[in-house]
Amino acid sequence: METWFNSLPIFEKVYWIVAIVASVILGILLIMTLFGSDADDMSGDVDTDIEGDHGIGFQFLSFKNLMGFFTIFGWSGIACLENGLSKGITVLISVICGLLMMTAMAALFYYLAKLQSSGTLKLQNALNQIGEVYLTIGANRSKIGKVSINVQGTLRELEALTDEDRDLIQSNVVRVKEVTANGILIVELLNK
Repeated sequence: METWFNSLPIFEKVYWIVAIVASVILGILLIMTLFGSDADDMSGDVDTDIEGDHGIGFQFLSFKNLMGFFTIFGWSGIACLENGLSKGITVLISVICGLLMMTAMAALFYYLAKLQSSGTLKLQNALNQIGEVYLTIGANRSKIGKVSINVQGTLRELEALTDEDRDLIQSNVVRVKEVTANGILIVELLNK
């Protein structure tokens, strides 16, 4: 193996070194990602999330993307050299292939990040939803009760008030007509 490597021209040696080293690092990064670790964990990054900070979205330059670039750059360069292409064409093709790989990886991670859900309950999503009284709700907002209602795909028991002239009792079907500033649902009887 050493004899083969020593017999290569310098230009081809560079491509082989870049391809092998970048492939190993990218492989390690992918394995770490599969097991829940990340490249940021290795650097000792102590930054915390700031409320309202949603990141920069589409991130073209990242360590993973650079490793993807160098991996494809190296292997496509080796393929070009093996097929007898000139050095200029080899560099051009390998740079283009590397940039395409970076773009593909950045787009992949961008769209995967958009699939994540914050899990935060947004009570405004309860508006106009139909539910059932779980605990008696006092007439004319006299007593807070609870309704069982599907919000954001999950059945929840939430506090509720009503403007109806009579108490709403267990199993009454209601519709959410308003959400107060402090997160209490205002419901109305659906079948009067």
